[in-house]
Amino acid sequence: MLHTSDIGHRTSEYKTPRELGFHFPAEFAPQRAMWLSWPHKEASWPGKIHTIYKSYCDFIWLVAQDQKVCINVKDETMKQFALGQLRHSSLKDIDAAVNIEFYFHPTNDAWCRDHGPAFLVRSPKSEVGGNTSDIGHRTSDLAIVDWDYNAWGDKYPPYDLDDVIPTLIGEKLNLPVFNPKIIMEGGSVEFNGKGTLLTTSACLLNKNRNPNLSQKEIEQYLIDYYGVENVLWLGDGIVGDDTDGHIDDLTRFVNEDTVVTVIEGDKSDENYEPLQDNLKMLSKMRLENGKQMNIIELPMPHKIIYEDQRLPASYANFYISNKYVITPTFRDAKNDDRALEILQSCFTDRKVVGLDSTDLIWGLGSFHCLSQQEPEV
Repeated sequence: MLHTSDIGHRTSEYKTPRELGFHFPAEFAPQRAMWLSWPHKEASWPGKIHTIYKSYCDFIWLVAQDQKVCINVKDETMKQFALGQLRHSSLKDIDAAVNIEFYFHPTNDAWCRDHGPAFLVRSPKSEVGGNTSDIGHRTSDLAIVDWDYNAWGDKYPPYDLDDVIPTLIGEKLNLPVFNPKIIMEGGSVEFNGKGTLLTTSACLLNKNRNPNLSQKEIEQYLIDYYGVENVLWLGDGIVGDDTDGHIDDLTRFVNEDTVVTVIEGDKSDENYEPLQDNLKMLSKMRLENGKQMNIIELPMPHKIIYEDQRLPASYANFYISNKYVITPTFRDAKNDDRALEILQSCFTDRKVVGLDSTDLIWGLGSFHCLSQQEPEV
């Protein structure tokens, strides 16, 4: 299997994904599968990993009703443990069981949004020249980008197993794999599927990622490897986010020209000002077609502190499947229902479902952080 890293970045000898007509589709586009890496690292949920499996398995069963769920596990022992947990779920669905598949791909941790494959699609009617045979692989309308991964700035080594997951999946699915050779995480980018990408300067310009690259150079990688044309930058992330400000806790596209963005109502809260700043930036931004985006405000949940640590709880960390919008809730009598109602008004073609993420967020992420979608082609 030939990888694009074998022949270098932006040389005359091969074409970038964008030049080949590939792009990263919006999450609300049709999906074949959702990819997960089974949670097993106790240090990610100190003292509480046993409490997360109920919500995690409910998440799996919901998605499996209408698409494949592909789960990376270390070995047969981990697979059997996972099956045991799934059997205990209150949402167990015998008919959906056929959609749950396991892959023996060992991982260091569970955060598949960041270490998993970035799936690209290529329109059959693409007017861009070239095909995937230009990179030594059969022509394909689906491809993978395998970005380098360093566990959010070398915060949680080791991460060598996580770093190779996209290529392992590419080999298993017999797909072309592009290797840009720079650090990037799936939770740091958000797409409308028409050419616009949202990200944050707090994360992508952090020196613990790609210290030798300028903002302009990073933008060029985003354009070349995600197949976009319009890169928009927000500022800081929410308090407690150890990813240095991932966009999937802040602002999400719900359709091609509309975003929901989280807002803190308490002016004394640490999140109030940075979220107001992001709202102001969003109001001045323009989409790839020059139009202003529609902005819908989403509340933040009440402050969650566990063992003296502020946790990055956010309703923006939802996962859009073919049938559902699966949204973290936090036992917040005031804001849980309000957030679900707002999201339901945004997704008239899907049912918004809230799943308790109070224990899950102790790992500093929720359903979107744990998952990565594979589009239908």
